[in-house]
Amino acid sequence: MTSREHVGTAALAVLLAVALVVGVNLLVPAGRAPASPPAGASAPDDGARPPGMPRKPNLVVVMADDMRFDDLRFAPQIRKLVAKQGLTFRNAFSNYPLCCPARASFLTGRLARNHEVWSHSKPWGYGAFDDSRTLATAMRGAGYETGFVGKYLNGYGVMDSKVSGRPSYRYVPRGWDEWHAAIENPGREGIHGGTYYYFDTPYNRNGRIDNSYEGRYQSDVIGDLSISTMRSVAGRKPFFLYLNYVAPHFGGPDEPDDPRPMKDTKGRTYLAATPARPDWVKGRYDDVISHPPGRPRRGGPAERDNSDKPPRMRTLTEPTSREWAAVRELTRQRAESIHVMDRQVGRLVKALKKRGEWQDTVLAFTSDNGYFLGEHRMRQGKVWPHDPSLRVPLVMTGPGLRSGGTRYDPVSTVDLSATLLDLAEADLPWGLDGTSRVDTLTADQGWTQAVPTEAVRTSPLRKKAGFSGPRTEIGVRTSRWAYFRNRGGQDELYDLQRDPFQQRSVIRDPAYAEQQRLLRGVWDELRDCRGASCRVALPGQLQADAAENRTRGVEYARRHDKVYGYRR
Repeated sequence: MTSREHVGTAALAVLLAVALVVGVNLLVPAGRAPASPPAGASAPDDGARPPGMPRKPNLVVVMADDMRFDDLRFAPQIRKLVAKQGLTFRNAFSNYPLCCPARASFLTGRLARNHEVWSHSKPWGYGAFDDSRTLATAMRGAGYETGFVGKYLNGYGVMDSKVSGRPSYRYVPRGWDEWHAAIENPGREGIHGGTYYYFDTPYNRNGRIDNSYEGRYQSDVIGDLSISTMRSVAGRKPFFLYLNYVAPHFGGPDEPDDPRPMKDTKGRTYLAATPARPDWVKGRYDDVISHPPGRPRRGGPAERDNSDKPPRMRTLTEPTSREWAAVRELTRQRAESIHVMDRQVGRLVKALKKRGEWQDTVLAFTSDNGYFLGEHRMRQGKVWPHDPSLRVPLVMTGPGLRSGGTRYDPVSTVDLSATLLDLAEADLPWGLDGTSRVDTLTADQGWTQAVPTEAVRTSPLRKKAGFSGPRTEIGVRTSRWAYFRNRGGQDELYDLQRDPFQQRSVIRDPAYAEQQRLLRGVWDELRDCRGASCRVALPGQLQADAAENRTRGVEYARRHDKVYGYRR
C-alpha cells in the first residue's frame, strides 16, 4: 500500500471519530458542606493509606480507548495480574464519555466545563487544550520521573498547540521526561499512517518523528515502547507512566471480515466501524460471543419502547437481524483487539517484576469511556450518559492493595486523577473537581456524592434554563438514581434499583416527584461547579451507605450477567 493510501485510510478513521460526536453514533442518523477537603491541596494523612503503601509509590496508568466495563472478560492477563491481585471498582464512570474531553479531564483533574475541551473537532479537540499544567507537571514537581506512550488527545498532530501556537506534531508538552505519542497525520511529506491506522502509526518520540513501524501492529509497538520507557524512567526516583492504547477503538485498514454497510427498517444506511487486528487473534472469541452485549442473550428487542428517550434517540429503530449480526461481529473484533492489548499489559507487569519495581508500583487499568453495542437501539457509539457509555473498567493493584477485593464506591475520571495526586503528594495549581478515593482503597465509604456528567451535540443547541456553553446534556448519577437534563427536550430520570438498565424513565411519574425535586437541587449545584463545589455531599435521602451500595452493586452485576452475559 502506498503512503498516500495510508494517509487516506487514516484520514477516514479520523472523520469517523468525529462522526461519533456529530450524531448519536456511527450507526445513528444525523448549600451543603463539602464532603471532603480539596484533594491534592495538601499532603495526605499517611494513616489513610493501605498498610504497606509507600509514601511515593511508582504510578502506572494504562488507558484503553472505548472499552466497556464488561470487556474485561476478554483481558485474562489484566484480570489475573491486576484484578485478582488487587481491587476491582464496580462503579467507575467517565464524567464525559468521549475520548478527547475524558482524557483532558484525567490529565487536569477538571470536568470539561472547566478545561473546555468539549469534543474532537475544531474549535475544540486538542487545539483547545492547555497542557502547560497537567498531572505530568504535578508529578515532576513532586519528585517523579514521567513517561507517556500512545494516543494523546484527538487532533494531536494535525491541530496547533494551544500552548506553543505552533503545529503539534513535533510538540512535547511540559512535564514529560519521556514522550512517545502517536500523531494524527499532519499531511507533511514523508509522514504516513496515523493514530487510527493499526499497522502504520507514526510517533513523536521526544520531539522527533519516528515512522518506522509500518507493518507492525500498533498495540505491540505501544507494548514495546511502554517497557522501554519504564526502563528509562525507573531508577532512584519514583516514576509516573501514562500508557494509552487505541484498542478497541475502530481503525484501519479495512479487512475482508468487516461487516458490510446495512440499512435499518427506514432505509437508512449504517456502517459498523471495527478495529483492525493481527491474523493470529482472529476468531478467538467467536464461540464465546454468541450475541451483541446490548441484546438480551435469550433474544428479544434492545428496548421495546424508546418514547421516553430524548428526540435523537427516539429516531432509532429496533435493529434488524442483519444489523444484530453486524454488531456481534463488531463485538468479536473489539474483543480480539483487547486480547492483543491485554498480552502487552502482561508483558509490562513481567518487566516491572524483573526490574524489581513491582513491589513499589501502583498500576491502574481503565478506559476513557464506555461504549454502546446495541443498548437502547444504539448499534455503536458513546457520548450519551446512559450506563453502557458512562461505565468504564477500573482495576488497580499495588502495595497494600493485593487482596483481590471489590469496591463499590463511585470513582469517576476526575476522582482517579485526585487519587493519584494524593498518593504522590502532588499538587496542581487549581482546586480539583474530583475527590481522592484513597480511603476507598482500604474499604468502601459509601456513595455520598453525585457523579456529574455532561456532553455536547446529543441534541439541537436550544435555549434552556440552567445550560451554559455548548453543552446539550448535564446529569447527575447516584447509587440509586440517574437524572439527566437534555437541552433539546425530554429530561430523564431512572430508578436504578427497579430499572437497572434504564429502560423506562419515570420523569413524568408523580410518585417520583420528591426524588426529582432533590435531584434537581443537586443538578443546580453541580451544573457549573468548580473545585470544592463539585464535591458537595448529597442530601441524606440520596446517599447510600457502604452496605446498601454494595448490595445494590452485587444485584446489578447479577442481573446484568443474567440478562446480557455469555454462557460460561
